[in-house]
Amino acid sequence: MNSEQRPDIARLVISCPDQHGIVAAVSELIFDIGGNIITLDQYSTGVENGQFFQRTVFHLPGFAQRRQTVQQEVEERLAKRFSMEFHLTAADEPKRVAIFASKTDHCLLDLLWRHRRGDLPMDISMVVSNHPDLESDVRRFGIDFLHIPVDRDNKDAAEAEHLKLLRGKVDLVVLARYMQILSPYFLAEVGVPIINIHHSFLPAFIGAGPYQKAKDRGVKLIGATAHYVTEDLDEGPIIEQDVIRVSHADDVAQLTRFGADVERAVLSRAVKWHCEDRVIRHGSTTIVF
Repeated sequence: MNSEQRPDIARLVISCPDQHGIVAAVSELIFDIGGNIITLDQYSTGVENGQFFQRTVFHLPGFAQRRQTVQQEVEERLAKRFSMEFHLTAADEPKRVAIFASKTDHCLLDLLWRHRRGDLPMDISMVVSNHPDLESDVRRFGIDFLHIPVDRDNKDAAEAEHLKLLRGKVDLVVLARYMQILSPYFLAEVGVPIINIHHSFLPAFIGAGPYQKAKDRGVKLIGATAHYVTEDLDEGPIIEQDVIRVSHADDVAQLTRFGADVERAVLSRAVKWHCEDRVIRHGSTTIVF
């Protein structure tokens, strides 16, 4: 457990038009309610007419019992004054996460392993897959595995079943190499963010056999991108990216192994940062504190 996961630690994440006095007002409120700021990160998109973002972590004895009162204080003293969007969370309440996967296991098993070690501040509610292949691996971690087949003829019914499983039970969905395109209806109805891992550090080599395509083009870098899912395939706001250098001597199998290593690391970091309320979406981009 890191210092932010202790009881009585709160996180306040805000976004509003940049203007004088925001940091002072937030600090004053926390002081007035008896809190003590532990960390504070801020960013503005511009000196004039910019958008302001801030993540503040503070200690407040009895926060669990006082949370609703603090929420009201932020609403009355900050949100109305600064036209502010905000969310207030308890750092010791892990996000409830559903992981979707298909047959490829490296990202899924990495998340399960990091979760078991306590490296990811989340509760895994379930693993959902359109194939049964990974059931025994998942159940070894004591996680519920739900096999829901998906094909062209039953996609709508399968997504309806997914929504029944997810509604009110999860705060985040992670696509750990889930090889299905989510419908606009599902994205509109699921009600929580979705994080996907893409096998390139830029949207490229779309479709089947990406590493063969990369080999054929003589790439010198391969990488991975973790992003929020939108209706635009693999073009949602980017959370994290990384690359590894390769050479002409690496065959497709070696490129695939390198790619899997990068995908694991990038996805786990993105999920961790989201679960720690470090990521703020702003249009087509993100601010990551």
